Amino acid sequence: PHDMKFIGGMANCDDWEPSDNDPNSGAGKMGICCFEMDIWEANSMAQSFTPHDCSITGYYPCEGIECGDNPDDRYSGVCDKDGCDWAAYRLNQKEFFGPGLTVDSSQPITLVTQFITSDGTDNGDLVEVRRIYIQNGVTIQNTQVDFDGITPYDSVSDDYCSEIKDFFGDVQAFAEKGGMKALGESLDRGHVLVMSLWDDHYSHMLWLDSNWPLDADPATPGIARGPCPIDSGVPSEVEAEYPDATVKFSNIKIGPIQSY
Repeated sequence: PHDMKFIGGMANCDDWEPSDNDPNSGAGKMGICCFEMDIWEANSMAQSFTPHDCSITGYYPCEGIECGDNPDDRYSGVCDKDGCDWAAYRLNQKEFFGPGLTVDSSQPITLVTQFITSDGTDNGDLVEVRRIYIQNGVTIQNTQVDFDGITPYDSVSDDYCSEIKDFFGDVQAFAEKGGMKALGESLDRGHVLVMSLWDDHYSHMLWLDSNWPLDADPATPGIARGPCPIDSGVPSEVEAEYPDATVKFSNIKIGPIQSY
C-alpha cells in the first residue's frame, strides 16, 4: 500500500496525493510490501482466509512497478495482491457462514487454523492450511468447494489454488511467487500479528461480501463473494449507520496441531 505515512524510517511525502473520500488517507510515491497470511477477513455476512506470497523477503519499501499498483501493474509487482483465498460464499457454499447459518456470525466463534507440513514436523515444507470452527461447544469442519467438475477441496493447498484459479479465470500469481512453500518459509522467518477494524474507501468491501468486479456477471463462478448489495459498504454510510461497531478478539493461542 502507498497510504502509509512513514515507510522505512522516512516520511512518505514525495508526490503525496490526499484521498478524495478519506480525510485521513492518501497515497505517496513509496509503498510497502511483505508476505501476508490473512487468518480472518470477515464481517457478519462473509469471510475469507488468504495467504499472499512475495518474490522478496521481509519488509520491502517499493516504488514504481515493484509496488504492483492497480490496474496496469497489479500482477507485475513483487507481491501477490490477490492471494489464494478461501471464501465459502465464493466457493458456492452460500449457507455456511452468516447470521443463523452453519457457522453463526451472530455468536462467538473460535477459529482454529492449522498449518500442515510435508513431514508433520515444524521443519517440513508448508503444504496445507486447514480451518476448523468451534461454536457453542460444537466442532464444525470447514466446508468444501461446491462446483461441478472441481475437486471438493476443504483447505488451502497448491493444488487447490491452481485448480480454483484456473476455474475462476484468475491469475496464477500465488504459484508464481512460490506457493505454499514460500509462505511457510516466510512464516518461519516470523510474522507480526495485526488486528484491525476497517472500512474500504477503494472498493467498499465488495470483494469480500458482494459481487466483484462490478462489471462481471454475478452468475459467473467466483464473482459472487457474499450476499450484500453492490451499492453497500460506502464508508461514510457505514460509519454513520454503525458508529459503535465493535469486534472482540480473545484467547489467542499458538501450539501444536490438536492443541486447541
